[in-house]
Amino acid sequence: MAIELNDTIAEVLSEDPLVIKNKKDWYHIHSYGGWGRFFTGLREGKLLATRCDNKECGENRMWLPPRCECPDCWDRMTWVEAPTVGEVFTHSTVLYPGAPFRLSTPCPLISVVIEGVCTKLMGYMKVGEPKIGMAVKAEFNTEKPTNTILDLAWVPR
Repeated sequence: MAIELNDTIAEVLSEDPLVIKNKKDWYHIHSYGGWGRFFTGLREGKLLATRCDNKECGENRMWLPPRCECPDCWDRMTWVEAPTVGEVFTHSTVLYPGAPFRLSTPCPLISVVIEGVCTKLMGYMKVGEPKIGMAVKAEFNTEKPTNTILDLAWVPR
């Protein structure tokens, strides 16, 4: 089974902050605000997380999806590159999606545990069938980026 992006591309309207126009039967102009670097990183083949560097806070874990402010002390977070390997924590398969769903079906959605990251990152399994505990690695859509989370997929390691 292979998941494809069905040739959907979001047009970049602004780089800073990253603003995209998603082409569908309808479109929605959306600003990523402080999270634009995460999506820019995806199209560059990087998985960017955030971390609190406030020594008094003691929160030194990475967060994915990233946070602009630390949820404990509210200090500004620092951008760091996260590992691009992990393991499947849980999974589900989309068989009958709603109208704006942009991937082919059936589409395995997975929750990935990444070392050093305190949250689980959701994504889709591009090839193969997910199993809990399966080792996976990130694969980035850098050729025709959509400037969305769909620029990140997971494949067996």
